[in-house]
Amino acid sequence: MEAQAQDAWEPQRRRMVEEIAALAREARAATGRATLSERLLAVMAKVPRHELVPADQRAVAYANRPLPIGLGQTISQPFIVALMTDFMDVKPGDRVLEIGTGSGYQAAVLAELAGTVYTIEIVEPLAREAARRLTALGYRNVVAKVGDGYRGWPEHAPFDSIMVTAAPRAVPQPLIEQLKPGGRLVVPVGGQAAGQELLLIQKNPDGTVTRRTILAVRFVPLIDKSGIQQ
Repeated sequence: MEAQAQDAWEPQRRRMVEEIAALAREARAATGRATLSERLLAVMAKVPRHELVPADQRAVAYANRPLPIGLGQTISQPFIVALMTDFMDVKPGDRVLEIGTGSGYQAAVLAELAGTVYTIEIVEPLAREAARRLTALGYRNVVAKVGDGYRGWPEHAPFDSIMVTAAPRAVPQPLIEQLKPGGRLVVPVGGQAAGQELLLIQKNPDGTVTRRTILAVRFVPLIDKSGIQQ
């Protein structure tokens, strides 16, 4: 019965993936890539997003727009999830860090691609609920905790890639330090009023980094325990 119920959402996932692919083509001038990896799109067509959003958002789980998840937080539209993940170039066996677990959807997408995903959420109720959902869906390669993502997770560093799903004012230096040489960090940066840019940061073998702007975005701020943007 559960498999049949989940299959009922398959057409919506398929339409979502088709829309993501179309948007990627439209955004080519800004992002520099007209297509996303087939492996990633297959994952987007598989992960049950309706199981990773609040109950009152299930009916629009596969709409290509951000969704509120409570406590003033949102999850990104599926196109942005796909684009950020594609720029990370995650390979099987990779150790990945996610800052901002949110509902757990992005962690689930990463878990389908990577070896192990370490994910941090500062809002405790969201962190607990996301961990519960991910466990219920069978994602055994996701390690979650409540904490301040700005400082990363040094105990499990270095990481092959890092994703930040909320916007700090500047790129957190601890995350650069915890990135492997050759690794990639995808992060939205900027204040709410001044505008934000999605950045791709690549760490060179000598420890230096290169930065590239992907496109303009709008994310919730990366906050500390007092609720102030970091």
